[in-house]
Amino acid sequence: MEKGEHRGQSQLREQITFTNEANEDLTLLAFQIDYAETEVPANAGYLHAQWRRSNSSQENPYVILDGVRGKGRYVGTFLAWTQLSPGWFGEGEIKFYVDGDKDFPTICGTGTEDYFCGSYGFPESYSTAYTGTVLPSKEGEAPSFWSLYRWHILDPICYEKDLRVTIQALGWGPDGKYKRLSDDIASTAYWYQVEPHASFPALPPLEKRRPWTNPK
Repeated sequence: MEKGEHRGQSQLREQITFTNEANEDLTLLAFQIDYAETEVPANAGYLHAQWRRSNSSQENPYVILDGVRGKGRYVGTFLAWTQLSPGWFGEGEIKFYVDGDKDFPTICGTGTEDYFCGSYGFPESYSTAYTGTVLPSKEGEAPSFWSLYRWHILDPICYEKDLRVTIQALGWGPDGKYKRLSDDIASTAYWYQVEPHASFPALPPLEKRRPWTNPK
């Protein structure tokens, strides 16, 4: 989004760009853009989205969102979680650090499975209006691919100054104890906030954004 001047009046100009970073030209690019022309209040919050990815052996807890400055509300989480070791992966707590929280978050979950409303595991895929797991992964197998979403539409998480969101990569081992995991995790966080927003971290290079593949 860019702010420009036109005939002495300030206006907002939306801009959507596509970038091809591959070595070959695209044979097809299809898209649909819907919008409404209407009056927008000066204090309206704008929708933001941020993508991240890392291996939890280097970053645990995994950071879903950080560096948010301003006033707004958090409205959604999507996780593309590649489980790389056998057993159960969904014991990690999601934590929302709100308005100056340091060591202790305002909101602390009870497990990945609980946050996505699948208590006692994900025995099957499911999809609802606000939460779901939509890939037919099987518990205990590795690698397993989990596609998890939750929309905080009815239960938005509001903040006045800043926000940070993390989730532990924590599983349950065959010895009956918790274990830290070295999984490949990618995420997209969605939130509304008043402008201006803080700078986003730079996207990793193309090779770091490609889907995980089995090295065997």
